[in-house]
Amino acid sequence: MRAYAKTLFSLIALWMAALGCAYGQDKPAPAAQPAPASAAAIQVADIPLRADTDHRYAEGVIENVTASDPADRLAPRLEAIARSSDEKLHQFQPAQLRTLPVMRLESLERHWMFDARRFDRWQADMQRATAAYAAEAAELARRSDAWQAIRNSPGAARLPPALMTSVDAVIAQLAQAEAALSGPLARQIALSQRGAAVESRIMAGQREVASAIDDIDARLLQLDAAPLWRVADQPVAPGQALALLRTGLELELRFAREYAAADTSNQLALHVLQAVLLPLLLWLAWRSRAAIRAQEMSVTAARVLGRPLSAWLLLAMMGVLLLEADAPLIVQQVALLLAVVPVLRLLPPATRQQLGLWPYAITGLYLIERLGVLFLVSETWYRLHSLVLTLLALAASLWLLARARRAPDAQAPGRLRKALHAIAWGATALLAISAIANIVGNLSLAEMLTSAVVSSGYFGLMLYAGVTIIVTLLQLLLARPGVSRFRIAREHAPPLVQLLIRLVTVGAVIGWAVYTMDRFRILRAVYGIVTQTLSYTLAVGNITISLGNILVFVVSVLIAFWAARTVRLLLHDELLNRMPLPRGVGNSVASLSYYSVLLLGLAVALSAAGVKASQLAIVLGALGVGIGFGLQNVVNNFVSGLILMFERPIQPGDAVDIGGTSGEVRDIGMRATRIRTFDGADVVVPNGTLLSEKLTNWTMLDRNRRIDINLGLAYGTDPARALELLTEAARATPGVSVQPAPLALFMGFGQSTLDFSLRAWTPDFDRSLVVRSDLLSRMYAALTQAGIEIPYPQTDLHLRSISEAAGATLAQARHPASGPEQPPGPA
Repeated sequence: MRAYAKTLFSLIALWMAALGCAYGQDKPAPAAQPAPASAAAIQVADIPLRADTDHRYAEGVIENVTASDPADRLAPRLEAIARSSDEKLHQFQPAQLRTLPVMRLESLERHWMFDARRFDRWQADMQRATAAYAAEAAELARRSDAWQAIRNSPGAARLPPALMTSVDAVIAQLAQAEAALSGPLARQIALSQRGAAVESRIMAGQREVASAIDDIDARLLQLDAAPLWRVADQPVAPGQALALLRTGLELELRFAREYAAADTSNQLALHVLQAVLLPLLLWLAWRSRAAIRAQEMSVTAARVLGRPLSAWLLLAMMGVLLLEADAPLIVQQVALLLAVVPVLRLLPPATRQQLGLWPYAITGLYLIERLGVLFLVSETWYRLHSLVLTLLALAASLWLLARARRAPDAQAPGRLRKALHAIAWGATALLAISAIANIVGNLSLAEMLTSAVVSSGYFGLMLYAGVTIIVTLLQLLLARPGVSRFRIAREHAPPLVQLLIRLVTVGAVIGWAVYTMDRFRILRAVYGIVTQTLSYTLAVGNITISLGNILVFVVSVLIAFWAARTVRLLLHDELLNRMPLPRGVGNSVASLSYYSVLLLGLAVALSAAGVKASQLAIVLGALGVGIGFGLQNVVNNFVSGLILMFERPIQPGDAVDIGGTSGEVRDIGMRATRIRTFDGADVVVPNGTLLSEKLTNWTMLDRNRRIDINLGLAYGTDPARALELLTEAARATPGVSVQPAPLALFMGFGQSTLDFSLRAWTPDFDRSLVVRSDLLSRMYAALTQAGIEIPYPQTDLHLRSISEAAGATLAQARHPASGPEQPPGPA
């Protein structure tokens, strides 16, 4: 048994080496690991302790092997995958695949892709289980070799008998563990070989179905049947036709059951969405019943909330198409059929008036097109059904277009009606081509054009109704009183609603475009061209980059910026403002979170774009050289921004003076801070300047501001009375703080006045100038009423010498005469 185990372990080692060679081209070789302590030479003094450790390890391996074998749970999963692939390979031969309708082939393709995903998950679980058992086998071999080295050493004969007995017991225990492990390993190796065979069959099935679809696409411009006037009906036997339908239906239902049993994350998300939507719609309908009766809501909102079950069913079916894009086609077709009634019930009245009878015509044609499965028993009958459907759609389109031209408001059509008319004329031309192709014998082209026109029209109608419901729910939810209490909802609700509406609309348009291209059989070609274009690689030295990498990087960076701004907005406006944090902490945390999310997003973008560590090292090296030569100021400002956010000497809203600039801090960035001056200008100040120059922060600890007013009163004024008047005027002024109380001071004797000073505080920094102006007015009124003069400046002039003429003039000015002497009159 031991020899068998040794041989098996050697085969395992060779098998693992072969796997390493197979995966070595795609995965980097792991770094060499040092040998564990158990593989080192065992010292004589360590024999008792090591014997106990290895004995317990061997017992643990035996217990694990005995308790469970991964092959027992992996084998049924593999057999289910093998059975599914064998049934499809046996039922649909390569030649028979080219006779199936394209929709049937697409369903088979989805089934093969589902089997491939199941096999990938099985293979990952198998590799983990095998790796664990192989690691245990290698560890047992290393421990056994260490003990065998002691047993075969020259000094083994001189060891005490007790130690030799312990050595033999450990060797026997390790051999027993190796023998117990060999069975599960052998089953796992056999199961892996079986898995390789299943994988080859899955790949072969995928290639055959893809080849059949390509063959159908290649026949779109070829005559693949006789003209309609030469067709001889060769109906299939009823029993054979029913057997074919039953077999196909059983295969589709089995695929649907297997898909549902897989219980993927997409299915879980769909179930959660459906479970949340129904009570939400019922609750909104119940809360809005009074507003609906009073006609206080829009007609569209009233229609949506008045029919909550229809709205829920339509959104649930759209969720199936969105979240289960890889589901069986029968599931998606059932979802489209279940949405027929909700689509017609939930179209907005204004849209219904513009569209007229188009929704009913498109829905009816879609239902008739779905009935085509009943005519598969005969190729002729199926062809006639397709032709009748085409002619009905063509006649309906022409009649509705003519009816729209005769309508009273046809002279001023709306935007929706113009778009619908353009699409209708294009669809009419395609339907005419389909009818001609069916008659002359190009069945592939005829079936594709008719089905694509009808299906894409109905799918667009469904998306339009669904987008209407989603937009209505968004508007109602963001306008509710419970939501408006949040600052972010009050300030950002209108632009947020518009952004969400645009995103939903763009998503719907993209979804309709993808569905339409798929129905017109051009999605594969477009996907191939886009893939080839995006995979074009440009190599410059060791750096390789492709258009796809650039696109992924740009999209990832945009998402990173959006996520960073959203995180900062939520933290700054909602979360941190509600917490009792120290001054400036909220702004610093929000800003640092913004840049952290942004840097993380950039790292993810680089990784998603395929930038390797070696390539990034080149870029960082060049960046380091740039920093060393010309980016010192940028780095200085960046580090200064970090210091400002951690020390928090300023925060948005502070009134500061820096370098001759006075204003209010608006935002603090990592490189610069924006200050809005009191004149209304925005000044960008580098963060390094804020730390290197003298900074005055008027509102760092509070928003109190002291008002100092100096004035001079005329000599002769009673100082006590003046102080009393000034203090009372300050106390009576609105906006002046009571504590600390206003203080009037007699400062000294000036040249022509008695100098006083009034010092008062106001708690409102923003209105300090207004308070100062009001205080000056009250002081002047109080002094004027008390008869206290605020004199003009006076100067005393002392003359040492003066001329006689000047002296006479001054004397005459001091003692003016009665006037010039009058001459005597006549006698």
